Amino acid sequence: MTRQPIPIQVAVEDPLSDAVVRTLLGQSSSKFAIGATYMRGGFGYLRRTVAGFNQAAHGTPFLVLTDLDRAACPPALIGDWLPQPKHHNLIFRVAVRAVEAWILAHREEFARPLGIRASLIPDEPDVLENPKATLVGLAAKSRLRSVRDAIVPARGSTAAAVERFSPTW
Repeated sequence: MTRQPIPIQVAVEDPLSDAVVRTLLGQSSSKFAIGATYMRGGFGYLRRTVAGFNQAAHGTPFLVLTDLDRAACPPALIGDWLPQPKHHNLIFRVAVRAVEAWILAHREEFARPLGIRASLIPDEPDVLENPKATLVGLAAKSRLRSVRDAIVPARGSTAAAVERFSPTW
């Protein structure tokens, strides 16, 4: 008997987080069918709408992924954002310190598509003050123009171009 995929809705900060969630769900022993992806304006949008996702989880599973950034710890962030009880169908995950640190932790696997030597990637990305800036700096060293164009902001820009990066692993 073939098991039906589990329907799940996803809420993330940016395309990079979306790619990470899709990769994680794809590697799971359970099969998931991703429905809607909610990605509108970073952590501020997630913070404003997580109570709604919690309510919607009464009908369908939701996976919310956000960055810890400067919050004290994941339980404190979750308690601050969601003071009411969390529904069991709401999977609320917090990347310490940022999803970029998660990616940088996989040095060999990330160095290849980034087009850099793995030795350039810091050994302990969770202690980096700004993992996103580190990732952008590494991308600037890439031998692949497509990577530099996708991740590194244009000279003089204040944009965080890494938001546009959506790797396929």
